[in-house]
Amino acid sequence: MKNQMKEMNCCLTLVCHRSLEERLVDHLLEHPEWVYGFSVLNLEGGSQNELLSSMIEQVRGRSRRVQIQTIMNLDDAHELIVCLKQEEHNPEMAYWITPVIEFGRLS
Repeated sequence: MKNQMKEMNCCLTLVCHRSLEERLVDHLLEHPEWVYGFSVLNLEGGSQNELLSSMIEQVRGRSRRVQIQTIMNLDDAHELIVCLKQEEHNPEMAYWITPVIEFGRLS
């Protein structure tokens, strides 16, 4: 597999409003040289700076979010973030990068 050539040493987590999910997934799929796979989780989030667009979100005080996680190479994660910032430039998308001590398959 291609991803065995690079050290998979970080987890990139992306969080966005659920309405932006498909755009964000499309960006990941457009870059197989950086992203070899990802997981999508549905969640809810709220913050002081939250943009609550619907009446339901305003009443509940939180919005429906999507969290996408991918294990990848740190240099590739930085490249992907630069690309996303240029193409999306959206305050509704947040990210963080955490170290991965070990990554592998059970086969």
